[in-house]
Amino acid sequence: MANPLINRTLNSIRNPNIFKSFSSLVRNFNSVATVEQPQSDDPSFTFSSDDHEHRNDNTTSTDEAIHLKAPRSNSRRDSGSSVTMPMSFMTGSIVGKRFYKQVTTREADDGNGWTVMLDYRTLKTPSKRPLKLPTLSLAKAIAAEWEYQLTDGIRPFTMPLMKFACTALERVPLTRSKIIDHLMKKFSQDLVFCRAPEDDNLTKYVHDKQVEKIDPLLDWVASEFGYKPVVYSSFFGGKQEDGLVKAVENVLKNTDDCELASIDALASAGHSLVIALGIFRGKLEIEEAIELIRLEEDLQVDKWGLVEGGHDVDLADLKVQISSAAAFLALSRRV
Repeated sequence: MANPLINRTLNSIRNPNIFKSFSSLVRNFNSVATVEQPQSDDPSFTFSSDDHEHRNDNTTSTDEAIHLKAPRSNSRRDSGSSVTMPMSFMTGSIVGKRFYKQVTTREADDGNGWTVMLDYRTLKTPSKRPLKLPTLSLAKAIAAEWEYQLTDGIRPFTMPLMKFACTALERVPLTRSKIIDHLMKKFSQDLVFCRAPEDDNLTKYVHDKQVEKIDPLLDWVASEFGYKPVVYSSFFGGKQEDGLVKAVENVLKNTDDCELASIDALASAGHSLVIALGIFRGKLEIEEAIELIRLEEDLQVDKWGLVEGGHDVDLADLKVQISSAAAFLALSRRV
């Protein structure tokens, strides 16, 4: 994916600012595709590996066109009418050479959702379920991930949205209660509840920065859920009020599968369910969330210096994890 793809094809999202960090991470991708409108009235679109642009005669808006150039593929058609991703797709291994030329999207056969097509094959999940997506925006973004795969191999680690979609369709429905239980088990040890000691000269500057940056988020929690969180200085965590725990748990139980998959990924990457809920409820932007997650570490870097190949790599990895989960959350919501 490239920056123009985020800006032009995802313009139906209510809060486009959520993609600022996500789009900046993928600017190094320079292989892209042309968009072609199908001849039917179906509002789906086609990525073509041709060098020239195909336009539908009925297309009147230039905003729908994305002028990109895709890597070529020498793959052949096989006899199957669908393609199923192996389980190794979920682990990040290279799953084989690119076997398709065009990537398209179309409405699902039952009219409920959208699917991705690789040539004439319907894309399926690792357990052979149709990859039925809730919105056209999400289908387009996942189609773009498939279009940018090179001929020498399909690399799942460059396709975070596809991985989230498989997780939401395959794992969340089967393990929803376990996911919620795990999130709530870690809730009292949330990153934003842990406070550096104020009476220690070595940590007072950390405490002051936490008060400045994190307290506004805790105030939001109090107004959003009706209970002010308890902060503590113990590594073993503390106990939050039962009312706050119950309110947060109810929010998780009322999410759909895509939302819960996103929240779980955000909480895991940031060690904070509160920050994940802040993104989910629109309180935090991606940059603000990353700043809170790395608050203490960045203060240590400012004081003692950055370890190349360590701190910088961790920051890049965190940006990818938070941005891709936030992007999936926004794209999966029906506007």
